[in-house]
Amino acid sequence: MRVAFLSDIHANFPALIRALDSAKRRGADQVIIAGDLVGGGPHPLEVIRLLRDRGCFAILGNVERKLLERGRDPKVLARMARKKGKANLAWTALQLGAEEWAWLEGLPTQRTMTLADRTVLVVHGSPRADTDYLFPSLTAAALRRWLGDANPDILVCGHSHIPFTRAIDGVRVVNCGSVGRPVDGDPRGSYALVDCESHRAPTARIVRFNYPVAHALADLRARRVPGAVPSEVAAGIKRKGS
Repeated sequence: MRVAFLSDIHANFPALIRALDSAKRRGADQVIIAGDLVGGGPHPLEVIRLLRDRGCFAILGNVERKLLERGRDPKVLARMARKKGKANLAWTALQLGAEEWAWLEGLPTQRTMTLADRTVLVVHGSPRADTDYLFPSLTAAALRRWLGDANPDILVCGHSHIPFTRAIDGVRVVNCGSVGRPVDGDPRGSYALVDCESHRAPTARIVRFNYPVAHALADLRARRVPGAVPSEVAAGIKRKGS
């Protein structure tokens, strides 16, 4: 079975479309999202509707958790909108309708699943917290601290926006990177493809893809999205993106 694991879309609809198309061309049987579907980008409504309509399974990221914690109260959102660090979250909340909120409310914070005969744990940051960062330099000792009592064969995460896959102390660690907000010096989006077959070691690889950067940047401006993509990231993708 081949599964595409995506993370950190950050309300970038053109990037999500390209990622899903790429995963389909590469024979993915299932698509699972490891959180941060929205936040930062101009297309929160479109992203949630597409994932919901296509039946993609998702977990909450730290952005969705914060949205749900603050809720939909117009007075609360109005106060948030006046604060620089919270304006984007307020703007995002105001774009969503009742159906989108209900869908988010039904998402878990983690998911444990079985692929072939392998146990897969999907988290956003780490099994301990959605704001933890797992980097390519991860050591076996650090991994065991992050895992706690969990004992998966495969650990899938995101949040750092730095994609990698490594076998560490008997666990295949897969960080999906970011579909819609790359920060690792490569302007392309990324996701992970994991292949699992009974009685064979699982394999994983990172897939990079181009997407129409100009579309995303134009919508950031046209929709007047507050606190959007950092200028250095936008400059990088304008130089190198397609």
